[in-house]
Amino acid sequence: MPRGAGQRPQTYRIALTIAIIVALIAAIFGAMPIAVLVAAFAVPVVYIVYIYDVNLWEDEPVIVTGLAFLLTGALTVGLTILWTYLRGPVPYGTTTYEGSLSAAPTVSTFLLVALVVPIVGEVIRQIGPLLLAIRPEFDDLMDGLTFGVISGVSYSCFDTLVRHWDLLTGGLQGSDPGLWVSLIFLEGFVKPMIIGTASGIAVAEFSGLGRGYDGFTPRYFRGVGEAILANAAYQAGTYLFSFVGDATLGVVLSILWGLIILAILILRVRNVLHVGLMEAALERSVRDRSPGAALEVQYCEQCEMPLLDHAAFCNACGTAVRVQTKASRPKVGAVLTTAGPEESIVPGFDTPVAGEQPADDAAHAASDETAIHDESGGSRDPRDRFYDEEEGRS
Repeated sequence: MPRGAGQRPQTYRIALTIAIIVALIAAIFGAMPIAVLVAAFAVPVVYIVYIYDVNLWEDEPVIVTGLAFLLTGALTVGLTILWTYLRGPVPYGTTTYEGSLSAAPTVSTFLLVALVVPIVGEVIRQIGPLLLAIRPEFDDLMDGLTFGVISGVSYSCFDTLVRHWDLLTGGLQGSDPGLWVSLIFLEGFVKPMIIGTASGIAVAEFSGLGRGYDGFTPRYFRGVGEAILANAAYQAGTYLFSFVGDATLGVVLSILWGLIILAILILRVRNVLHVGLMEAALERSVRDRSPGAALEVQYCEQCEMPLLDHAAFCNACGTAVRVQTKASRPKVGAVLTTAGPEESIVPGFDTPVAGEQPADDAAHAASDETAIHDESGGSRDPRDRFYDEEEGRS
């Protein structure tokens, strides 16, 4: 998370660590209702409290967070109930006495879990953030990134609640700490990080840089494709690993697979976060130089970063911003007009100014020059000019 709270930058990491410890301790003793609730809400609550603390949107965090979180959550509940019903019960595969698996993956279920759900889920996660990002006060790249993360962790939270409703309402579970601890860590912390980061990258590309939001550009569709690909890879891995024959081993392999995907997403989002923070810092610097004035921020045509007032170069890419392309002027043929004897040929003057010749004198001088030119030019026949030149050489 951006270190917006400069006085307490470690507060949210400490809170997230405490939530992980509480959830894992509850899972060790089989108190799965507590473990599932803490795991489902830990990341969303910590992130939303962070937003309130840094107050990214002045006095509108309640409305903004509610639209991005609750709208996505409501749509997620409907989607998860539908696709889990179509999928049917898919417990972690166990081996029979002969050593063969008692369950096996199917193509239809694999396509549902690894293709349909990631695509439809990403569409759901984009609705709320895009409705906010088109508003003028929320069109910065950092706004889009934050909205996408909120929507992603909301999806993960309600998806976990629906899929593990039996654990949430079943009371204490049997003693299998390895399975419950790994399952809580996967569903409560690895999954929300993957989904939130992927959706944040996509919405950040929708907001873009410069004045206003970029909208449905190729960069946005590329970001959505990256998000769908990351979620499809995660969903496919967790589905296939559930058939390895041991439930605990399957969850541990899913955790390792999810951490690999998360590492790639973190490298990607760090670049997006760096650009977003630079844009926010430059824009804030421009506005702070003229407090109280309705200053229109100028943007670099090369990188779309805000420009400081009277800057000769862009602080982000170094492009010379004062070098502007000269406007092309239409080529119009000159029209010769004859001014009267008492008129000036200089625009804006009614009478001749110093240095102007009267019209009659100018016409007489022009006729004399023409006559002299005709006499010196001789014949216009090319052969006569050639002979004259040859005679002059001899």
